[in-house]
Amino acid sequence: GVSVRGGGGEGEGEEDAEISLRELMYENLKTRWESAPAPSQRSATYIRQNREPLYYGDYLQLGKLLDAQRPVSETAGDPSHDELLFITVHQTYELWFKQVLHELDSIRDVFAELTIGAKRVGVALHRLLRIHEIQKILSDQIRVLDTMTPQEFLDFRDYLFPASGFQSVQFRLIEIKLGVKRTESASRKYLSSLRPKDRRIVEEAMKEPSLFDLVERWLRNIPFPNFRGYKFTSAYQLAVERMFKLDEGVIESQLDGQERDNAIEELVKTKRTFESVYDKEVHDEMKRSGQRRLGFRATNSALLIMLYQDEPMLQLPGRLLRVLVDVDDQMTQWRYRHSQLVHRMIGAKLGTGGSLGHAYLKSTVETSKVFSDIANMSTLLIPRRLLPELPSEVRDQLKYFHQVEKFDRTLFEMGGGGDSIDWSFC
Repeated sequence: GVSVRGGGGEGEGEEDAEISLRELMYENLKTRWESAPAPSQRSATYIRQNREPLYYGDYLQLGKLLDAQRPVSETAGDPSHDELLFITVHQTYELWFKQVLHELDSIRDVFAELTIGAKRVGVALHRLLRIHEIQKILSDQIRVLDTMTPQEFLDFRDYLFPASGFQSVQFRLIEIKLGVKRTESASRKYLSSLRPKDRRIVEEAMKEPSLFDLVERWLRNIPFPNFRGYKFTSAYQLAVERMFKLDEGVIESQLDGQERDNAIEELVKTKRTFESVYDKEVHDEMKRSGQRRLGFRATNSALLIMLYQDEPMLQLPGRLLRVLVDVDDQMTQWRYRHSQLVHRMIGAKLGTGGSLGHAYLKSTVETSKVFSDIANMSTLLIPRRLLPELPSEVRDQLKYFHQVEKFDRTLFEMGGGGDSIDWSFC
């Protein structure tokens, strides 16, 4: 068969020499760029004249990339055709994980800023949407692995011990930086499976604020829940009490006996959830029991955004909250599909790294969500017809500040270039 590692002999030596020469050339170019004009002063012509022509294979490091597939079954003299597919899919996963971490770190940098304007929120949203699209690809790759039968996997599985996907440092970094919570015992078990260098990388990441932490701080600092005499919790409480009064009226008029008592009992339980928005003690009790993770003020801000996201300045934050939930959901879907794949491949066997295999993966599906509080916010929404109007002093702050006034129109009409202007949108 053809070796997946490519050539050998004299040709391979010549190729290595050529790669070394090109790497030296790139180092020299790097030194030249250090003394070049600032990027904003470089024209396209200047850039093209001051660098060596770039070759496709060198730019993508294809020599290294395509030489990185080393089937252990082939090394053992027991070559398995399907191991190359297994390696390729997992290496592709790791490349996408690298890109997700690149985007995730930049999003965390945005939320680490104390003042975040609409432009920066837009940048964070754009990159979150990119992560979401990458996640779809990660899930779709499972379909490719699904083309391998359990028997074909068993042809080389024994050669993989004790390596395991459980040891993926980049995937664990994604979890940590998103804000997935693990028990101390689970964290210790994972860290013990890593080499010292990888363990240090993970331990450092665990000390940093996660995206959840930073988003919570951003929500907590939004001023509108308590703004110039307006108190969101008080207005919300009045609206909720009115809504429940209407519901009670329907129950009393249409039900009787045990059915009515049961409906009233369920209504009281539901009302308790709503009370957590305007009663901090109820919220704190839910947080202690694990039903909530966001703080009281951050919860109020998130709910205000979702209730009033038609207001211009809340549209981007509203979309951002929805995409955070989408990213969380996509992670959950990937975990579920991955656990099903593992079950199909190995059944109830232990994983190659000593984990419980399918049972372990299945247990992480529901316990690894980060933004459940935001996902569950739909429980606390109330119909628009019952939603209290925002006071003018708050509503005015939620408008875009570049509205065109009458005198501005006149100025444009008098000093314009002769084109007729349609002002009907103002």
